[in-house]
Amino acid sequence: MLSFEEELKRFEPVIRGMVRFALLGKKIIVRGEENFIREGPNIIVGNHCGSFKDVATVLRVIPRPIFFTANKQVFTKEELNFLVKKHLKRHLKNFGAMLNFLLIPFKSLFVRYVSSNIAKIGTIPVDLYSQGKRGAVLRCQEYLKAGRAIIALQGRGSVVPQDPNPYVKTFGRGTSIIAYNMNEQYGIRVPVTPLAIYGTQLPFIIPGKVLVNVGSPMYIADHLAGGFEESVECFKNALEATVLKLFLELIRS
Repeated sequence: MLSFEEELKRFEPVIRGMVRFALLGKKIIVRGEENFIREGPNIIVGNHCGSFKDVATVLRVIPRPIFFTANKQVFTKEELNFLVKKHLKRHLKNFGAMLNFLLIPFKSLFVRYVSSNIAKIGTIPVDLYSQGKRGAVLRCQEYLKAGRAIIALQGRGSVVPQDPNPYVKTFGRGTSIIAYNMNEQYGIRVPVTPLAIYGTQLPFIIPGKVLVNVGSPMYIADHLAGGFEESVECFKNALEATVLKLFLELIRS
């Protein structure tokens, strides 16, 4: 049985093609590329405002194999088909519904291919609508102990204008919990790399720039504040504030 890294290598030509297609018309500009961790355990966190284009962007710019946490709905053909239809309608309104109809043959192939192969390359399913994410946390920790890099984008992949920070959603506690457990239970100081993305909110095929700003690695050991709850909350807030700062640097420049 092939390892996840071997499967990634096997699927690399297909992944490259899908990334190019997802980013049609987009020019990628990266700041702080020297801050990427190129080997050993690493968690990458960032904002998630551009759906599949965020995924394609990080696959393009991160210089090592990475493993995603992802909505568990993308692991089944029926639910992924529903998500694609919902995404097209949300972003393109009535034209999205028409495009969904026109793309049915291609979409069926895409949905079948992705849902049947996404688990093979080590993607970690997360139930976004449940509080019980212990299984995903434990699996992430196993990946980190094996020296892998995982990425946990924060948000639902869209811009919500009524939010205080429309492009940088409130962070969840998952990354902080994992970093705390790795530090306290296993004595492994896992660097957490913050990054901000801007430009992926532009619709598919619409030309534009996608800007990525990568910050210096952060460690939960620098944010311990008493017990588990206090430390996790402190680190979560620090990560969110850092990503927001990186994002503001992008749009101000």
